[in-house]
Amino acid sequence: MATPFILIVFFLIRSPSSASSSSSTFPTGSIILNQRSSLSVERPGHVLTSPNAIFTAGFYPVGDNAYSFAIWFTEPSCSNSCTVVWMANRDLPVNGRNSKLSLLKNGNLILTDAGKSVVWESNTFSLSSSYLQLYDTGNLVLITSRERVILWQSFDSPTDTLLPLQPLTRDSLLVSSRSLTNFSSGFYKLSFHDDNVLRLVYDGPEFSSAFWPDDWLLSREAGRSSYNSTRIALLDSFGKFTSSDNFSFFSADYGQQLQRRLTLDFDGNLRLYSRENGNGSWVISVQVFSQPCKIHGACGPNSVCKHVPSFGRKCSCLPGYKIKNPADLSLGCEPEIMVSSVETEATFIRLPHVEMYGYDFSRFENYSLKNCEKVCLGIYDCKGFVFRFFYPNRPDNIPYCFLKLQLVNGQIKPNFKGDLYLKVPKISPSKHWSAKELTLICPAGAAKQLDRRYVKSDGKRSLKFLLGFVIAIGIVEILSMVLVWLYFIKSRQMIAATSEEYFLAATGFRRFSYSELKEATRNFIEEIGRGATGIVYKGVLADQRVAAIKRLNNASQGEAEFLAEVSTVGKLNHMNLIEMWGYCADKKHRLLVYENMEKGSLAKNLSSMELDWEKRFKIALGTAKGLAYLHEECLEWVLHCDVKPQNILLDANYEPKVSDFGLSRLLSRGHELHNSSFSKIRGTRGYMAPEWIFNLPITSKVDVYSYGVVVLEIVTGRSPSMDGHDAENGCGVAENKRVVEWVRKKKLEASTSSCWVEEIIDPAIGVDYDRRKLEVLVGVALKCVEECKDDRPTMSQVVELLQKLDDH
Repeated sequence: MATPFILIVFFLIRSPSSASSSSSTFPTGSIILNQRSSLSVERPGHVLTSPNAIFTAGFYPVGDNAYSFAIWFTEPSCSNSCTVVWMANRDLPVNGRNSKLSLLKNGNLILTDAGKSVVWESNTFSLSSSYLQLYDTGNLVLITSRERVILWQSFDSPTDTLLPLQPLTRDSLLVSSRSLTNFSSGFYKLSFHDDNVLRLVYDGPEFSSAFWPDDWLLSREAGRSSYNSTRIALLDSFGKFTSSDNFSFFSADYGQQLQRRLTLDFDGNLRLYSRENGNGSWVISVQVFSQPCKIHGACGPNSVCKHVPSFGRKCSCLPGYKIKNPADLSLGCEPEIMVSSVETEATFIRLPHVEMYGYDFSRFENYSLKNCEKVCLGIYDCKGFVFRFFYPNRPDNIPYCFLKLQLVNGQIKPNFKGDLYLKVPKISPSKHWSAKELTLICPAGAAKQLDRRYVKSDGKRSLKFLLGFVIAIGIVEILSMVLVWLYFIKSRQMIAATSEEYFLAATGFRRFSYSELKEATRNFIEEIGRGATGIVYKGVLADQRVAAIKRLNNASQGEAEFLAEVSTVGKLNHMNLIEMWGYCADKKHRLLVYENMEKGSLAKNLSSMELDWEKRFKIALGTAKGLAYLHEECLEWVLHCDVKPQNILLDANYEPKVSDFGLSRLLSRGHELHNSSFSKIRGTRGYMAPEWIFNLPITSKVDVYSYGVVVLEIVTGRSPSMDGHDAENGCGVAENKRVVEWVRKKKLEASTSSCWVEEIIDPAIGVDYDRRKLEVLVGVALKCVEECKDDRPTMSQVVELLQKLDDH
């Protein structure tokens, strides 16, 4: 014991000040940072300042012993309450000790956390010398010394703010902060979408939706243009904002030389601020929304927003719901009691002038109130419905019924010509609406400090070492007691390994541990897709195969039931079905491991210019072959239940493979299903067969219907709901039938001499297509979407029809 004692005495008498420290020679308030130099978090003077002294770049405190490298306004002077305009590591703050921003010899700019891990880097490389400088515009630029080539600049990766002359491009976006005091990424995003239009989107933890410009308007109706593909927006120094989609505005103080910033605030409003140099107060000169309740996600799910002019935004939980998280009211409310779908156990509460926008199960026209109640009671997932007598571009005084799968974007509008009928348990006492109203201010009142993983260091390293030494001795003693226990565990593992070998022989693919898949996906950081059943991540397995790893949402399924279904799915083998490589059933975790598809989903490719006529026909035929195999060729009857472009993946040669068919519904051949055998209605709005809505027996024909809608989308390039209001769509059908009815109408209106397919074909296909093939393909699709399931062909009949075309 002599040696440990000497070590303890040595560390106890060693003064913290005697430890060597590398004191930097970096000058306080420097203009540039040269190679092999660093900015230290422990030195407040280690900052970069712009030549005009308006901007400063350095370590900014964002929590208890937590810092982000940021750029902020310093004129007028400020301390810990400055106006931050950019952050490098807003979602991963660094420790207040030993963290540095360093410019390496190879030209790479890195931010290290406590001298260990790299939390951010510019990913640059240069053989010539370079330096980092903060410009008068607020742009932090990494530039080569001689050639003056910009290697990296902060203007290319904004956070929540645009400065004058900083462009917003197709490759950048603004993301709001979480709250006034929480600088991490929030729920609101501003960016150019695939239609070249600048849009605001709410992307919350439970739902997402675009809300600006109004999505019921066509681009031209909203004053936008989608024909300019440059995708660039810019705020000039005088207060004018212009965008390539024709959106523009002038500040109230346009023409004056002021400090300005365009910020996407944490509450989802886009505001232009200005102030005079030397004056510490910012003035809002423009804001997109004057009515804050129009902003989606304003109060979270299961709540309503009310605008009080003298107060602002107030939020209230719906009857039967309670606050989900009192520390963060923007997360909305959760049910107090689960509502049954049985008609005798549920009823409805009328909430006057309450609108819930989005996430409709379906829209029914000319339905009575009783009919709406009956349909909603028959659908397990129906939370209620909006009953109104007005719909844009439609006749007045006709009742419309909107069934709701989620209660989101709720607001009280005195002029709204409709009411919300909320489904609640019949056994609960009826509660008056005003008695339920809560004075919640969200999310402004929900500001909270970020949870940090660091604690303040007091510098007493000797005491820490002593404590660690004593703990280590205790651990050694405990380990000696555990050795016997490990012996018995090993014998149990041998038995489990034998069982595992039998399972591998039966299924032909591998069982992964959760830790293996967590490592393969680097802790599930690269999301490549998501759906109703789970989220898909990209991963690299130990054998270097690139995999798509799906993390299932429903982890409550028993392991035996899960393994039985996986075993069946693992035996399916077809060139047009995604190949499953393995699975994970580790405690509560349920994951599926698939081959990765290079070209991604059909939905992603339909919006590009890569799919010509031949590729689209091949995709339609290959998808039909995959579904026919599921329905008729495998030993078990497999219903997909969610056929849509997002679940059709394309390999490097654009060969389609149907995905997400695993665990959909496996039955013995020849059985029919009734909705009662499903835990909930399956599928995606717009692609669902009428059987789901009207509680009819479910057969493989529900997949045939969805396939027909997909083929019409492949041909026309239009989604089932045909976003926006088509001026020709006046037949009064439900929204999820618009593209079907539109194509049928075009076909009926065409004369024998006219080519009606030219009016429906996606312009991206061009003119190089086989007209006869196209007409037959559309005809097959229209047969697939017949209302009566008996009038639809089987998938094998569809394959036979399309193969005859392909052979000629």
